[in-house]
Amino acid sequence: MNDTKRNKYINPYLGGFLLGILIILAYYFAGEGLGSSGGFRDIGVETLKHIAPHYAQSNEFTARLLKSEPERWHTWLVFELLGVIFGAILSAVLFGRLKWSVGKAPHITTKKRLYLALTGGILWGIGTQVGHGCTSGLVLSGLAVNSLSGYIGLVAIFGFGFIFAFIFKKIWINTKKA
Repeated sequence: MNDTKRNKYINPYLGGFLLGILIILAYYFAGEGLGSSGGFRDIGVETLKHIAPHYAQSNEFTARLLKSEPERWHTWLVFELLGVIFGAILSAVLFGRLKWSVGKAPHITTKKRLYLALTGGILWGIGTQVGHGCTSGLVLSGLAVNSLSGYIGLVAIFGFGFIFAFIFKKIWINTKKA
């Protein structure tokens, strides 16, 4: 595949516009906005129900969710999450970007990078349930309904994101292998 097709990405303004249209369609057809933490939660709860059904029913958190919707595989957020995963894979295949690799700093081992990614993912999962949603749900869906929390979240997420990206980029680049 030639490099011009491989490196071609959608115009970010067009992408933002299409994402806005998608949010409107999501509210219209599904009655919910966009986000990923609920899909991960629903998959986890449903998996737990099949692996350890007595525990799932006795746990206050999972029992409440199973009571509200007994078949959590069929929620809008699970289908949204599957669409994001398979859509990303399809896009990577179509544009020649699909490859297996672990993005990491030169001084860190692959094993340590995967361990840190798993730890970060677990902390993200806990944080999204404590905070009642993820950043994409807060900002995208919050702004779509003109919520003050959506605007505050947008400023906080991007503000702290720029600060931490600057700090961690310096750490990533300047740290030498011990």
